[in-house]
Amino acid sequence: MGFVAETGSGHVLMMDGAPDPAKPENGGQNLAARPMETVLAGTGGCTAYDVVLILKRGRHQVERVSVKLSSDRAEKDPKVFTKIHMHFTVAGKGIPAAAVERAIALSHDTYCSASVMLAKTAEITTSFDLIET
Repeated sequence: MGFVAETGSGHVLMMDGAPDPAKPENGGQNLAARPMETVLAGTGGCTAYDVVLILKRGRHQVERVSVKLSSDRAEKDPKVFTKIHMHFTVAGKGIPAAAVERAIALSHDTYCSASVMLAKTAEITTSFDLIET
């Protein structure tokens, strides 16, 4: 159940399924991320990228941005995401909270194709911590 995906940009991404002790022939070996984990991780990367760009374009002194995603999925197939929460940590000098809130909203509502797409099946919520450096 291990897979290698080559992206359009020529990079390689490894994926695997969860081990299934009851039916080992149907499970993975837990050697890489699950496909749906990569969807969630890609969404986090997409939105974090936007937040950094939006803040920098606003001439804010951003030092680092991280985002932690948590999610719930439907119990029956297709097990789509039904809830996603994105918690951002933004560190920098003199960045107003309103600017961070605006950057997150712009990413979520307009620029991040992944979160706009996932919002079709999932309730997406956000929060953030702002760290003065």
